[in-house]
Amino acid sequence: MSVTVGDERTRCAWASGALLAAYHDQEWGVWPDSDDAAFEMLSLEIFQAGLAWSTILRKREGFRRAFHGFAVEWVAALGEADVARLLEDTAIVRHRGKIAAT
Repeated sequence: MSVTVGDERTRCAWASGALLAAYHDQEWGVWPDSDDAAFEMLSLEIFQAGLAWSTILRKREGFRRAFHGFAVEWVAALGEADVARLLEDTAIVRHRGKIAAT
């Protein structure tokens, strides 16, 4: 289902509120322009499973900080001590399986 917004654009009904509307209008359905940006998109999808997308978007800057801008090689080098540290980081979703999957 879609809705027409004040500026005559059509937006999916789920994109209510400023955060989701901005994501819908500027990012949703647009392939990222770098490997790290694509990795961020895929990683955030992992963290979103079972949660509201707005929750992930509100924590996005925390994720970017915690995962070093989603630099693929940096994240690939993370070890168990890093997982333990990330499990204590309240700026992200603290789920061992999702952190390990990333």
